Amino acid sequence: MSIRIITDSASDIPQGLREDLTVLPMHVYFGQEEFLDGVNLSHKQFYERLIEEEELPKTSQISPFEFEHVYEEAVAAGEQVIVITISSKLSGTYQSACIAAADYEGRVYVVDSLNATLGERCLVDYALRLKEQGKTAEQIVAELERGKTRIRLLALLDTLEYLKKGGRISKSVAMVGGMLSIKPVIAVVDGEVAMVGKARGSRNGSNLLVQEIEKAGGVDFSMPYYLGYTGLDDHLLRKYIEDSRALWEGHAEQLESTSVGGTIGTHVGPGAIAVFFFAAGE
Repeated sequence: MSIRIITDSASDIPQGLREDLTVLPMHVYFGQEEFLDGVNLSHKQFYERLIEEEELPKTSQISPFEFEHVYEEAVAAGEQVIVITISSKLSGTYQSACIAAADYEGRVYVVDSLNATLGERCLVDYALRLKEQGKTAEQIVAELERGKTRIRLLALLDTLEYLKKGGRISKSVAMVGGMLSIKPVIAVVDGEVAMVGKARGSRNGSNLLVQEIEKAGGVDFSMPYYLGYTGLDDHLLRKYIEDSRALWEGHAEQLESTSVGGTIGTHVGPGAIAVFFFAAGE
C-alpha cells in the first residue's frame, strides 16, 4: 500500500513539491483580509504586508473538515496517510488532524512535530526518506516519534519590535534592548518558543548562535538540515554563514536556505536568521 505524507504550510514547504506530499495551507489574516499561506500569499507578500501594517497579522489553524477531505481522497486512492503537524503547543492544527483521523484507524497516523517552520520540514523530509527506504507506515511513525526529539530550531533575532507588538515583552524592555542593540536567540523547547540567550550586536549574536549549536552536540549532517531567514532578503544569513564557516566546512558541499513564513515570522519580524537540524549529540 502506498503512503501519502500530509503536512501544514507552517512547515514552509512549497506547494507541489512532490506528488506524494500534500501541504495544507494555514489561514492568515491581515485585518479582515483572509489569505491561504503559500497559495495566495507568498513569503515575500507576507513580509511586505508585515512591514507596512501597524497591527500584527493572525494565523488560524487548519480545520478538521479540511483534514478529513484530504484523508478521504487518499484512502479512496488506496493510500495510507502520515500527517506531520506544527507543534500542538503552538497551534490547534494537531488536534484538528487527530479529530479528523478518528474514523480512519489504521489508515491515518498523526505525528505532532513539536516544532515549527523548517524544523517541522526536517521531520517531513525524514519521513519521505524513510518511505523511500521501503519502511511501512507504522515503522515510519515509530522512527519519527523517536527522531523528533533530536530536532533543534535556533534563531537569532534582529529586532525586539515584533516581540513587543505580540505582547511577549514590555515596551520598556524593547526600547532598552533597541538602544543597546540586544540580539536575542530563541529556540523551540518541548514544543514551545523560548528565549535561550541575549547578545549585544550582530557579531556577538552570531557567536551565541554558534555556541548553542555546539551545546546541542553539533549538526548531524547525515540527517535533513536547513538554514532560514525572515524578511525580504537573506543578506544577514549570508553573513552568518561566512562568520560560522568552521561549523559547515568539510561537512556540506552547499547549504540549503529558504525563507521562513508567517507562522514564526509574525512573532520575530524581518531580519532573523535560523538553523534547523538534528542534533548530533543525541
